[in-house]
Amino acid sequence: MESKARTMAAPFTSLVEDTSRYLKSFELFLDRSSEHQCMQDFIHNTLPDILGSIGGGRPIFNLMGVGSGAGEIDLEILAQLHMKHPHVKVNNEVVEPSNDMLHKYKVLVSKMPNLDYINFTWNKMTASEFEKHWQKNLEKKMDFIHLIQMLYYVKDPEATVSFFRSLLDKDGKLLIILVSGESGWRKLWRTYRAALGNTEIQCVTTGDIKTLDTKDIPYSKYMLQSHIDITECFTEGDEVGELLLDFLTHVIEFSKNAPEDLKKGVLDLLRHPDCSKEVDGRIMFNNSMEVVVVEP
Repeated sequence: MESKARTMAAPFTSLVEDTSRYLKSFELFLDRSSEHQCMQDFIHNTLPDILGSIGGGRPIFNLMGVGSGAGEIDLEILAQLHMKHPHVKVNNEVVEPSNDMLHKYKVLVSKMPNLDYINFTWNKMTASEFEKHWQKNLEKKMDFIHLIQMLYYVKDPEATVSFFRSLLDKDGKLLIILVSGESGWRKLWRTYRAALGNTEIQCVTTGDIKTLDTKDIPYSKYMLQSHIDITECFTEGDEVGELLLDFLTHVIEFSKNAPEDLKKGVLDLLRHPDCSKEVDGRIMFNNSMEVVVVEP
């Protein structure tokens, strides 16, 4: 059955090839998950102490967000930094390949008061494009860099981590947020990635960044418990459910295009206790994440 599913699934179109549908499904995922709330709790309660240790007393800090999306999390981080270092000016490099997301970020900045202490530089490019672009600036060191939920979209996550770590100043910090190895994502990816044809998506969790241990790089880890309400995925023809299935599988119109055996297998796995639990009649997919804070 599995080999049949792989053969029939080959013509699938990746969700990342349809920017509009990808963004629509991604925004629905954020609305249905506790991901941003978990990140904000971390940013408000744990990150301030981490930010307090950077910068070496300099009057200007260099920050970088890679895969910043629409900027909500970036601006939360910048606000916490400002509270810890109220007299510091900030040069903030924003790296984001989506025009739509960059526009939303800029609109958000334009509506927020008291951001005069930040100089924004907008880089409409992928992480790998930025790496090439930055070669002429390698002597410029960063005080804080964050890679939040973006290492799935680079060809070599460990090399990407190594590159951005190399940009850190001596007391800088590199913050990575990825799904945990304990999440439902890992089980879904390990079981069905080949059948879904998601070869451009790296099925990477925090446990897969082995370089940190093999090279004795100092780092700290923090678990963020999160879930996604995927109840509608199990209602045939439900528009919300179909968009969520597209996001979970990274396949355009998965529900309509998947052969029945593959569709049944994916839905059964999504409902399995390895991936989800039922709470008050709702199916809650395990979206647990980990924060890794890497030192120079």
